[in-house]
Amino acid sequence: MDFGRVEFSKLSDINFKLPKEPYANSKVLQGRPIAHPKFYVGLAKWGKKEWIGKLYPKGTKEKDFQTEYQKHFNVIEFNSAHYKLPCDEDVQRWLGKADGSDIIFCPKIYQGISHFGSLSDKQFLTDVFVQTMYKFGKHLGPVFLQVSDRFSPKRKEELFKYLATLPAELQFFLEVRHPDWFVSPAINELVDTLQKLKTGFVITDTAGRRHAAHMNITIPKTMIRFVANDRHSTDFQRLDEWVSRIKYWVESGLEEMYFFMHSLDETNAPGLADYLVKGLNEHCNAGLKEITYIDEAQ
Repeated sequence: MDFGRVEFSKLSDINFKLPKEPYANSKVLQGRPIAHPKFYVGLAKWGKKEWIGKLYPKGTKEKDFQTEYQKHFNVIEFNSAHYKLPCDEDVQRWLGKADGSDIIFCPKIYQGISHFGSLSDKQFLTDVFVQTMYKFGKHLGPVFLQVSDRFSPKRKEELFKYLATLPAELQFFLEVRHPDWFVSPAINELVDTLQKLKTGFVITDTAGRRHAAHMNITIPKTMIRFVANDRHSTDFQRLDEWVSRIKYWVESGLEEMYFFMHSLDETNAPGLADYLVKGLNEHCNAGLKEITYIDEAQ
């Protein structure tokens, strides 16, 4: 993911410290832990050929990436749905490989809905997309709507009306990117609206757009999209801080956490995700699967 990319030489000059806890989170998190919070950590794709012989067995074919991926991760940021409306054949193929696993799909809404034209005339496409999502059954996690960098608060009414039309039976999250969303009064109105609509707010932690790591929780669930910088030392410092913040949220009543690891070179993503998993298991009793490598190389 290129969003917020910064030259490698400038990373040490960036303040990666996470923002303070927003006051509005106290309206959502009740201040005490629930019995069994759920933790999901995954990547944005099934695999890369460079993972073969390290993460996946030697000789693994691309058609088998999903099967191998599910041995290590319990969730996928499902971007395939963003670039092409899935058909029944696609869904049945993915579900066939998911059978017997605990994998959860978190689809990004189709770009024909989110990135082109007005949201106000996308009811038909949305209905088609939503009906397809229902077919994932028990393997469907939250669905997230990402609006483009150009989608500013000037279009807030269009956005809020669209969100209100989405079916309550599915859990939706929203990701905004235009900088004006992250300053008052826009951020306050957005958070209030998402709370009322029971819609989650995606937190995006990337080097060059620090305001997108806003830390607002609008439902007792969170979705975090983390963009690492190819195992730069700051990646590990940032992940350590995330473990601390997630621990605080869990102790305050967070019910579900979805964390998606991105890296400028996705070859590095599994190792970074494993580092996070180990931290969550140690400090949050997350019970997540840890990666089993084929050899010592990561």
